[in-house]
Amino acid sequence: MTFADLGLSDELLSAVTAAGYTEPTPIQASAIPSVLMMRDLIGIAQTGTGKTAAFVLPMIDVLAHGRSRARMPRSLILEPTRELAAQVAENFEKYGKNHKLSVALLIGGVQMGDQVKALEKGVDVLIATPGRLMDLFGRGKILLTGCNLLVIDEADRMLDMGFIPDIEEICTKLPAQRQTLLFSATMPPPIKKLADRFLSNPKTIEVSRPASTNLSITQWLVPTSGQKKRATLERLLRAEDVTTAIIFSNRKTTVRELNKSLQRDGFRSGEIHGDMEQPQRLAELDRFKSGEINILVASDVAARGLDIKGVSHVFNYDAPWHPDDYVHRIGRTGRGGATGVAFTLMTPDDAENIENIEKLTGTRIPRWEGGAEAEVEAAPAPASAEPREKAPRKGRGKRRDETPAPVASEDAPAAPRRERRPEQAERPARAERAPVPAPSSSFRSDGPDEGWNGPIPDFLSYKLGA
Repeated sequence: MTFADLGLSDELLSAVTAAGYTEPTPIQASAIPSVLMMRDLIGIAQTGTGKTAAFVLPMIDVLAHGRSRARMPRSLILEPTRELAAQVAENFEKYGKNHKLSVALLIGGVQMGDQVKALEKGVDVLIATPGRLMDLFGRGKILLTGCNLLVIDEADRMLDMGFIPDIEEICTKLPAQRQTLLFSATMPPPIKKLADRFLSNPKTIEVSRPASTNLSITQWLVPTSGQKKRATLERLLRAEDVTTAIIFSNRKTTVRELNKSLQRDGFRSGEIHGDMEQPQRLAELDRFKSGEINILVASDVAARGLDIKGVSHVFNYDAPWHPDDYVHRIGRTGRGGATGVAFTLMTPDDAENIENIEKLTGTRIPRWEGGAEAEVEAAPAPASAEPREKAPRKGRGKRRDETPAPVASEDAPAAPRRERRPEQAERPARAERAPVPAPSSSFRSDGPDEGWNGPIPDFLSYKLGA
């Protein structure tokens, strides 16, 4: 099947061909004809399946005829984060170059005055995050009565971020007779309830089992301990044929410390997290694109939305707290028909998180027996009286803190100390043999990184080596 078989206009087909695409993905092949026929739609698809183009392409043709009016957008796309919103806007720019559609972003982190001016001119496509949209609606700067097409994207992520009440309120302000498209990687009960309430006789398209992982990604669990995680990671980085890699951590402080440690040991690494200013993020991503660095240490701010092509490996330095984040993290590799490898370091504290991931995906992740952890176990622990200068490599001895003393990492003395729980302080030296409960939410002192604040990013679709 080709895009020409889906009923798209010649102008749109020309733009798709110019972008280098000839055959639609399964979600595109199933969704595009239904959208063109003005049907409501539920699309269940994992990340990296071409879901965005599945609604952007038919929307361009649907909106090709008609006029926009001031403060009354003709269509609305709701995204959970500004990064995803900006990526959708780039898709409209790429595929709609032969059409004269006006597109506006309504997201936080940019001047509200500029967004109001764009709305006053009239827009065909409004791409918004729920919070900023509700803000401007409350100020009387936008009317939704002329919006006849609604897209709710990443609905499961909306649920995680607490946006469902906002979405329900937004839906009540739209015309009752409209076309609604809902896309989600999973279909938990609250999302099913939302669809039942606001979609009319929708067609359901499921291109893969909910929360399934990409079959082109080889997954491994690597058993280790908290004291040996950095050494295990570095051995994997050296043993694997790593072209480009993203390393995920749950905490921003760990991202900073880990990047410093990798740089000291000779790796070409950089970092990206929500505390960084916009110019810093752009600079790091430009370095990653150009090949100046080939390892990017990231918090979950990069797990969704960033489409970085050519990533050969993903390493979960920390097992994610939310199991669906695992699917999105490892989805940064194995994209566009390529293959990829994903390693997850597993300490005894991660047992419950790993169990939840395997329960969600319906698969048992194989345990790594490639020798990396075996080498770490076989390496003799430094004698307490031995000077650190006798370590095999500069910096190596500083990470081999295998004694049970509850000290913070010596790699980054200026970084904040991670508070230890009482039960950890009493743990014997080989405590990794006895699983302990997963950390509670109160233990997450640094907290997850849900996104960043800043101007509209323009770096969200990179092809390495381009």
